[in-house]
Amino acid sequence: MIGDRRRDPKPESTAGPRVGEDMGRTGDAVERLEEIMRTLRAEGGCPWDRAQDIRTLRPYLVEETYEVLDEMDRVGEGGRWRALCEELGDLLFQIVFHAQLARELGEFGLADVATAISDKIVSRHPHVFEGKTVGGAEEVLQNWARIKAEERRRKHGREGSVLDGVPSAAPALLRAERLTEKASRIGFDWPDLAGVRAKLAEELEELDRAIASRDARAIEHELGDVLFSLANLARFTATPAEDALRAANARFTRRFHAVEEGLRARGIPFGTATLAQMDGLWQEAKAAEASLPPPVSAARAVVARIELTAPEPARAHTFWTTVAPALGWTVEVDGGEWSVETPGLCFSYAAGPASAVFLTVDAPGLRTDAAAHIREAGGTVQGEHPLVFRDPVGTCVLVRV
Repeated sequence: MIGDRRRDPKPESTAGPRVGEDMGRTGDAVERLEEIMRTLRAEGGCPWDRAQDIRTLRPYLVEETYEVLDEMDRVGEGGRWRALCEELGDLLFQIVFHAQLARELGEFGLADVATAISDKIVSRHPHVFEGKTVGGAEEVLQNWARIKAEERRRKHGREGSVLDGVPSAAPALLRAERLTEKASRIGFDWPDLAGVRAKLAEELEELDRAIASRDARAIEHELGDVLFSLANLARFTATPAEDALRAANARFTRRFHAVEEGLRARGIPFGTATLAQMDGLWQEAKAAEASLPPPVSAARAVVARIELTAPEPARAHTFWTTVAPALGWTVEVDGGEWSVETPGLCFSYAAGPASAVFLTVDAPGLRTDAAAHIREAGGTVQGEHPLVFRDPVGTCVLVRV
C-alpha cells in the first residue's frame, strides 16, 4: 500500500551510533514535513494549497530551483551555508508537495520516490555496493552509460539513445554541455583540449563568413555552432558554461549598477551621459572589483562530522564562538545544538569525559591575530608556524593553511 514502505525494517548501519542517530533525526524531520503537507491539503487545510495541481506548481518548482542556484553562487563566493540550507528546504517542500499530489491519486508517495532513487543509485554503483573494481572515474561513467542502456532495454524493450535523459527544457548551454558529456561516455569525443579549441576557432571563422554574407539564417546557424563548441570547451576545462555565464551576468549587473550610481553622484541624468563617461565609470567599477580580497572561506561542503565529548560543553561553546571567526570558520546554532563548521569537518560537543583527539583542519581564512584570540579565549597555543593549539576542554587542533 502506498505510504506504508516507511514501516519496513530499516537496514542496519555499520557506521556507528552517530550515523544511526542522524538517520533517525532525518527520518523524523521528513515524516513531520509529510504530515504538515497532508494537513495543508486536507479538508479544513489551506485553501491555496488545496487548490494547487501539478500544472500550477510548475513555476514554483522552477523558481525554487533558481533560488537554490543563487545561494550556491553566494557560497561559491565565500558566503555562509545556512541560507543554502533554507533554500534547499524550499525545494524539498516542492518535492514533498508533488509526491502528496501523486499519493492522493494513488500513484506513489514520498517513500516510493526515495526508494526509487535509492535503488537506482545502488544499481549504478556496483563498484561500491557489489564489490566490483573499476580503473577510475572514466570507467565509472562508461559503466553508468551501459547500466542505463540495460535499464532502458528492460523498461522499453530497446536501448534508446545515450542522449536520453537530458531535458529538452533545460537551459541551452547546460543542455549542450550534458549532450557532449553523454556522447563522450561511449567514446564520441575529442582526444584532447587542443582539438576542442581548434574546432571553436573553425566555427568562429564560419560565423565571420556568415556575418559577412548578411544571411540571417546562416548567422543563427553558425552562432549556434559557436555556442555549442564553447559549451564543449567548458566541459573539457571543468568550467560549467552555465555557471560561467551566470557569474558574468552577475559581474555585468554589479558594474552597471555602479555606473548608474556614478551618474547619479555626478548629477548626470540617464540617457544624457556620453559613452566615454559611462565607460570611465565602468572601468572604475572593474578596478574596484579587482582590488577586493578573495573569499575568506573556501566553498567546500562539510565532508566529515564528528561529535566530541567534554565535561563542560558550554566552555567549548564560549571558546569556539570567539575563536572560529579568526580561523575563517563558523559556529552554527540549530535549536539547542551547536557545531563548529570548517572547510571539510564539522564537530560538536556533548557532555561526557574529555575526548583525547588531535584534529588537522584547513583554515584558508586564517587571520594573523588568530593566536592572540585563542589565548584570550582560554586556549593554549603550542606553536604558531604552523598554528597548533588546544581548546579549554582538551581538543588539540593543527591548522592547515
